[in-house]
Amino acid sequence: MDVGFITRKMANDLNNINPRKIAIKEEVGKSMTYMDLHHISNAYANKLYELGVRKGDRVGILLYNCLEYFSLYFAIAKIGAIAVRLNFRLSSAELEYALNDSQTKILCFHSNLASQLESVCNHVSVERYFCLPHRNGSIPGWSESWSVLESGSVDEVKVDNIKLNDPVMLMYTSGTTGRPKGAIWTHDTTFWFSTIQALKWKFTGGEVAMTTGPLYHVGAMEDIALPILMMGGSVIITKSQEFGIGRILSVIEQENVTDAFLFPFMIYEMLNLPEIEEYQLKSLKTIYTGGDPLMPWALEQLKKRFPQIGVVQVYGLTEGQPIAASLEPQDAFTKGHTVGKPMPLTEINIIDEDGTPLPVGEIGEIAIKSPAVSEGYWRKPDATMETFVNGWCKTGDMGKFDHDGYLSIAGRKKDMIRSGGENIYSAEIEDVLYRHEEVKEVSIIGIPDPKYIEAVCAVIVKKEGAKLTEEDVVNYCKEHLASYKKPRKVTFVDEIPRTPSGKVQKFILRKQFSGME
Repeated sequence: MDVGFITRKMANDLNNINPRKIAIKEEVGKSMTYMDLHHISNAYANKLYELGVRKGDRVGILLYNCLEYFSLYFAIAKIGAIAVRLNFRLSSAELEYALNDSQTKILCFHSNLASQLESVCNHVSVERYFCLPHRNGSIPGWSESWSVLESGSVDEVKVDNIKLNDPVMLMYTSGTTGRPKGAIWTHDTTFWFSTIQALKWKFTGGEVAMTTGPLYHVGAMEDIALPILMMGGSVIITKSQEFGIGRILSVIEQENVTDAFLFPFMIYEMLNLPEIEEYQLKSLKTIYTGGDPLMPWALEQLKKRFPQIGVVQVYGLTEGQPIAASLEPQDAFTKGHTVGKPMPLTEINIIDEDGTPLPVGEIGEIAIKSPAVSEGYWRKPDATMETFVNGWCKTGDMGKFDHDGYLSIAGRKKDMIRSGGENIYSAEIEDVLYRHEEVKEVSIIGIPDPKYIEAVCAVIVKKEGAKLTEEDVVNYCKEHLASYKKPRKVTFVDEIPRTPSGKVQKFILRKQFSGME
């Protein structure tokens, strides 16, 4: 059984769904029915097989968000190959690393991304390139036309030896701590993760979901989108470039979106829109959000402006189940400082340095076990042994359970600041500063300090027109926190570096500001 079962079932089982129902639609209007998706993915799959791609071979996807992305992903699954979903924001050197690390055999890319490949195309494992035209980009001479893939037969794909525990996808982690590693997802992992979500949120196939992130990330495909496709619903995908929250809200209204995944920074932009009162969002029932904790002020504003919308906060990571815990809308105000309870079929433990479970209320490392946890890291046995222990994925995140079974995140293990003998958790200070009326974004890091070993440093983006000073920030924190938690350094920046999923890249900030006087 393979992930391609999703399109086969929807296209061929007339008792299940109308195969001419829209499966995927771009925000600009192009769409694919379930029958289209099945036939086009069959064509790609049969052509790839004809070109020599076999079970276990890696096929790279370097595409902006588009209908072809889904078709290609399902095609790769149908022949037992492994999809390597690449970040189109990577530099040439980073692409060279990922392509050689994965030993990608065929790479499919958008024409506007050719410049990132030209300098490395002769230094990587890729044997053939296929180029999909994008805007005014031309097809380079070292690649082949996308029409080659389109010329494959739409007949059913006849590859019979695919097993559920075979890899279907490599997802290179977003790298909040340095060089990315390829997390291995199997067909089984993918099915289980979709099933867990469908069980939790009782998807029926009547949903219209919107995915707002890049499709190379689990937050845009495996979160919400794939389970809704599995149940027969429709998915709206947004374009990859020129993000604008106003445009996103307009699409939600035009397409009657019922479920949307919005990263926290998108919600903050949404609530800061001067024209926010113009949007009704009557069809929208649920906003799912994750990547970073959603600050309480945002929950309060959402409830005030859009009381009909439930906010589900989720927690997880690519290799340890992307949604391992969730906080339901009814708990948002009593337990809004948490990420909720474990998802169905998911175990979460809080452990100490030796792996021993800790009692309720104590902070330790979060460990996750479920059928949707990754198999390990591609060609990284040492990292696999360090992270995956006896079926548990050690997340590197710090957290604790309360007496009601709700999980709170204290920050990354490496983000805990040890200052003057005290443990200081960045999320607590960030929550306070996000409530300041002149703060747009904030990230708390630890920097070296000759007296305290580490000191708290606040990196802040001010709201437009704000006159906030370092003294204002320190005094505000002293009003709301124990004095030892106040920032000893404050710096103002134009933007805070983030991964495509919205996670703050604190390792970049630590490197940039570790030498502050």
